[in-house]
Amino acid sequence: MTAFSANLGIESLLVTPGGLTSSHPAAFPDTQECRLIRRAQAGDPGAFRSLVEAHQEMIHRLCVQWLQCEDDAREACQDTFLKAWQALPAWQPRGKLRTWLYQIALNQCRDRAKSKSFRQRRTTVSFSSLTSLPPCPQPPPDVAAARAGDMEKLQLGLALLPEASRIPLILCAIEGLSYQEAAAVLSCSTRALEGRLYRGRQLLIEWWNQQP
Repeated sequence: MTAFSANLGIESLLVTPGGLTSSHPAAFPDTQECRLIRRAQAGDPGAFRSLVEAHQEMIHRLCVQWLQCEDDAREACQDTFLKAWQALPAWQPRGKLRTWLYQIALNQCRDRAKSKSFRQRRTTVSFSSLTSLPPCPQPPPDVAAARAGDMEKLQLGLALLPEASRIPLILCAIEGLSYQEAAAVLSCSTRALEGRLYRGRQLLIEWWNQQP
């Protein structure tokens, strides 16, 4: 057993939201984000750029987790924000903006995974007029070295899970969403989400324990 798994245990990583990483606080206070949303809905590209900069890291991270390919994830992330920009004027903010963005991102990942060119490079609409996506930040070298082996193993295990179990784990255990928000992203009840999480944890723990 490595230091990472010995200190935390695979079970403890998957018990509560935010188990794999620290939870991500809101990018803006709600009132500030609401003002930016209203300005962006009125056609202000600067306001939308601010929203993109606040949320692009989490969307990129989700796409990487789903697609397991940096290039595909970057394109899916770009397409997510292009779709959001196009749909934003008609969006009714009944929930959090990030919940809506997660829903768009999941649809983009699903569509990309179904495409025959999933593993090929594709030409996408340029997003440079609104923003550019920075590289995903890397952890400190000492932390990366300590966790690399088990994290790679965990990522492999997640990738092998069926989507119904994998996505709830990504949203709750990695992205730190509450059960209520994750259920909203997936358009299911909290009880259904809890069932998917339980099944995913059991499958992942079983797979983990079978590995050398």
